[in-house]
Amino acid sequence: MGEQPIFTSRAHVFQIDPATKKNWVPAGKQALAVSYFYDGTRNSYRIISVDGAKVIINSTVTPNMTFTKTSQKFGQWADSRANTVFGLGFSSEQQLTKFAEKFQEVKEAAKLARDRSQEKTETSSNHSRESSHETPSSPQASSVNGTDDEKATRPPPIESLLKNDNDRIKLVSTQGPAAAKKWEQELQTLGENNARLSIALQESTNNVEHWKKQLLACKEEGEKLRQKMMELEAQCADFNLEKERNTRLTRTVKQLETDIQEKEQTAESTNKELENKASSLKTNIEESRQKQSDLKKELTTFLEVLDGKIDELHGFRQGLAKLGMDN
Repeated sequence: MGEQPIFTSRAHVFQIDPATKKNWVPAGKQALAVSYFYDGTRNSYRIISVDGAKVIINSTVTPNMTFTKTSQKFGQWADSRANTVFGLGFSSEQQLTKFAEKFQEVKEAAKLARDRSQEKTETSSNHSRESSHETPSSPQASSVNGTDDEKATRPPPIESLLKNDNDRIKLVSTQGPAAAKKWEQELQTLGENNARLSIALQESTNNVEHWKKQLLACKEEGEKLRQKMMELEAQCADFNLEKERNTRLTRTVKQLETDIQEKEQTAESTNKELENKASSLKTNIEESRQKQSDLKKELTTFLEVLDGKIDELHGFRQGLAKLGMDN
């Protein structure tokens, strides 16, 4: 039946420092696949984690083990066979809880398997003691009587075989040549059948060897496929993490685009207001220039009129002066 994975999670793997027995030593730089495996042949459970071709965790779960949560995302258990303590750091409290629940479930299953094995051992021991009490100690009685299974599997005694052969020889001698010829034909038929059976047995043996080789090849291929599946599971987990990162980046880009669009709209509104103000200022400047031009014209006209008045006053003054001199 072989081992089959029943649960897989991803975590950062640590081992206790053998020198200090206090500090944690990381087994790798990234999170690894940590899987529970069930062996139907041995009825046992193991926790296995592989980093490439290196086995990081190979821990058989026993009823005496305990998985302890030391924080919201970290848990540990001691393996006396490996003489170490394993620690797992998960990315979330939910993953740690699922792994701890699976550990308890596997531990209970291992305890149940151990109890059943002990019951079978005790039952077999009781049956053996009962058989030793019930079976006679005399070897002759055992060989003559025996159990039904012993009678079916044990060959008949030599004396019985010789007696049967003697009876057959007597029968052949009494029946004459015709019976002897008949026995020769039957003997030849039996020989031919025996030869065919030998050939068939040889072919079956060859087929068994061929099937054994095929089974071994299938097991090797299954192991390769299992390793490939674990690698693919690890790649899928990395892909999911990358997908989550891409999703977060996409949301960030969309938010930035929205902010930029809002700022562009604000800037466009501000530019329109500035353009309107510039246009208004330009109009005001044109109007001011026009007013200045009109004032300049009016001032020129006024100066011309003033010059005329001044000339008239000057002529009037000269007239007064002349009149004064005459007087």
